[in-house]
Amino acid sequence: MPRDFIIEADGGSRGNPGPAAYGALVRDASTGVVIAELGGSLGTATNNVAEYNGAIAGLRYVAHLDPDACVEVRLDSKLVVEQMSGRWQVKHPNMRDLAKEARSILPAGQVTYCWVPREQNAAADALANEILDSFDGITPISIRRTVDPSLPGSLDEDLLGSVQELYAREVTDAALAKSANVMIGWADIGVPVTTLMARHGASAYSLEKRFSGSGGLDVPLAPLGVQQAQALASEIVRRDQVTAIIASPLLRCQQTAQFVSSAVGLPIVTMFEFAEAAFGEWDGCTFAEVSKRWPNELREWLSGTDIAPPGGESFAHVQDRVEQGRRKVIEQFAGEHVLIVSHVTPIKIMTSTAIGAPLDAVFKMELPPCSLSKLAWFPDGNSSMFSFAESGHLHGLMVNGPKP
Repeated sequence: MPRDFIIEADGGSRGNPGPAAYGALVRDASTGVVIAELGGSLGTATNNVAEYNGAIAGLRYVAHLDPDACVEVRLDSKLVVEQMSGRWQVKHPNMRDLAKEARSILPAGQVTYCWVPREQNAAADALANEILDSFDGITPISIRRTVDPSLPGSLDEDLLGSVQELYAREVTDAALAKSANVMIGWADIGVPVTTLMARHGASAYSLEKRFSGSGGLDVPLAPLGVQQAQALASEIVRRDQVTAIIASPLLRCQQTAQFVSSAVGLPIVTMFEFAEAAFGEWDGCTFAEVSKRWPNELREWLSGTDIAPPGGESFAHVQDRVEQGRRKVIEQFAGEHVLIVSHVTPIKIMTSTAIGAPLDAVFKMELPPCSLSKLAWFPDGNSSMFSFAESGHLHGLMVNGPKP
């Protein structure tokens, strides 16, 4: 009798394209028991290519166990799920070949694809990152951990019991290894790194509500933005807490940070990790212009965080580099109060990370220019949001300009 399996697959690239790897878990659908953990390096590739390879690895393993099996493939890449489900076209030639390969492993009627939020795909993501953490970009690395590579058509009860006990113990150990949730303020969990996230002052593009990202026109502060940056500097002086200043390399952030630097006497550390997303061909356009010229692409971009504008970056890719920046800050500024002058997207991502929100929460936040958001990162791995989008220091200097 054919068996039912669940494949949880993920892939990642540090650079997009850059060093890439995939991870895949194969579970028995009736018990949830993990039968195999698979992972491998891919040289230089994109996130989406890595995602496809994760699905393919899982499908090949299942086909080896039972060529008549029914499989649900779960991924957090909406692009791959929609393409493999036949609802979206596969336009990129590399992905066309991978999609064709995936479809050739098992008959179409035996395989379904399901999108899951990133946090529900953490185990596969951890496998991919386990590879990437050791991958030098050249020497191949692989993982193949199996409970029994030749499981029979039905699990023996004694074997099932021992496997479930092992799986439960692994899950418990992993849960204990993670930082427990605590009520911040009720427990002594060490001195955090505090990041005070400041959006840059207004530019002509932000006042006109135009897409303005990395790789486009590097616009300076507008006159209103200069006033906002001055007000921000005064607020930082008033708080008298900041011990370091980090800024995105884009001009509007550098100019904003310079006002603060001059006021508090601290140098500016430039970090590309906190630069705005690249919006590619949309850069400089209003939302209405993009909606008219790229209606299908805009609809796809709004439907998932793995979709990039033409020639731009997806929010998932920005999340990867912002996370690298966050880790660097925590390592280099232990116990300090760090001002990070950045942009809408990185600040929203940092906030989502701090409160454990899914990445698509970026669609539900608003940040005025030169507003402040206070996030804390504790030594045990806990994090907290103390404030979001503070703008009291900008009285009379909001988007519509100074009040009389």
